[in-house]
Amino acid sequence: MSIGGPAEGIAADGQTGLIAVARKDQPQLALVDAGSGEVRERTPLPAGARHLEIAQPGGPVLVPAEDADALVQVSLPDGAITQTTPVGDFPHDAAFVDGRAYTADEFGSTVTAVENGRRVGQAPVDVQPGNIVPVGEELAVVSVRAYTLTLLDPMTLRGDGSQFTGSGPTHAAVDADGRIYVTDTRGDALSVFASRPDLKFIARVPLPGGAPLGLEVDRRRGRVWVSLTGTNQLLEFEASDNPRRLRTLPTVRQPNSLTVDESTGRVAVASASDDALQFVGP
Repeated sequence: MSIGGPAEGIAADGQTGLIAVARKDQPQLALVDAGSGEVRERTPLPAGARHLEIAQPGGPVLVPAEDADALVQVSLPDGAITQTTPVGDFPHDAAFVDGRAYTADEFGSTVTAVENGRRVGQAPVDVQPGNIVPVGEELAVVSVRAYTLTLLDPMTLRGDGSQFTGSGPTHAAVDADGRIYVTDTRGDALSVFASRPDLKFIARVPLPGGAPLGLEVDRRRGRVWVSLTGTNQLLEFEASDNPRRLRTLPTVRQPNSLTVDESTGRVAVASASDDALQFVGP
C-alpha cells in the first residue's frame, strides 16, 4: 500500500479501524484505513516523529514531535490536532497511563509527564531514553546509550534500579503477563525480562545478522512480532519466557516500524526507505 513516502512511526487503533503513520520524508501524520489501505486523513505536524502511540481505544494519537520538543495529540478519526505541549529535549517516544501522557526525551535524558495539555512533571533517567511503554501501573524505559531497562513509578517518576539489556537496545513491548521484550539491534538479539515482582532478566534469543528493530506484542493472541532490518524479514514468536519462533516472512525494505491491530491480529509494517506499507494476516 502507498502512503506517499517512507514512514517511521506507526500505531493501530482497533476501535476506529485506523492506522496512524508518521511520514519520514516530511512532518506529516497519515491516517490509513486498516481494511482498505486507503489514506483517510493527512495532518501536518510541527516536526517529524519516530514513534507513535494510541493513548486509548478511539484515540488520541500521541505524537512526540522531536525537533519541536513537543508532544502533539491528534484526535481520531478526524486527524485534528487537539493539544501541543512543550516537553523535554527531543522527545523520541510516548506512553499513556491513567490519564497522563509521558515522553522519553532522548537528548535531555528525561521523562516528562503531561496532563490535560500541561507539563506536570519531569525527571532524569539513564542516558538517551529511546523507548517508553506502560507495564501495568508502571513505565518501562529503554535507555539506548546507557544500555539499560528501567521501571518507573508514573506519579513520582522514580525508578528502582536498572537492568543491562545488551549492546544496542532500541524498542520494548509488553505482553499480557507483564513480560518485557527488548530488541537489541546492534547485538542481534531479542531479550526477555520479567517485571513482577521485580525487574529480572529471563532469556535472550539470538538473531544473527538480523539487526532487529521493530517490535510489537499481540496480547490477545500471545504473539511477539519482530522486524529484522538487516534481512528485511518479519518474525512471529510465541509470547513466553523462552519465545519460540513460529514464522519468518519477507517484508518491505528497511522495516523499521510495525504495529498490531489486536482486534483482528493483522500486522502492518512500514518501510523507512520506500513508499510502502505492508499488511500481514494473523
